[in-house]
Amino acid sequence: MNDLQREFEQAATDIKQLGERPDNDTLLRLYALYKQGLDGDVHGAQPGFFDFIGTAKQEAWTLLKGMSQDEAMRQYISLVRQLLP
Repeated sequence: MNDLQREFEQAATDIKQLGERPDNDTLLRLYALYKQGLDGDVHGAQPGFFDFIGTAKQEAWTLLKGMSQDEAMRQYISLVRQLLP
């Protein structure tokens, strides 16, 4: 495991310690960056029509299509650091 992956995993752990819940846009950004960093471009079945949260997550992740996993990890780490006190 390289340093970037270690920092990414540490950021994923650190964000759970956040005292205050971020706004929905920030949560979607965190989710999308995490998924892009972990899994790469969006894949899998579309959420059901009435699964509004799942659809929002899928759409946020889709917006990052083509971004490298390393870049997504870097942006995720940076966003987590901004959110932590």
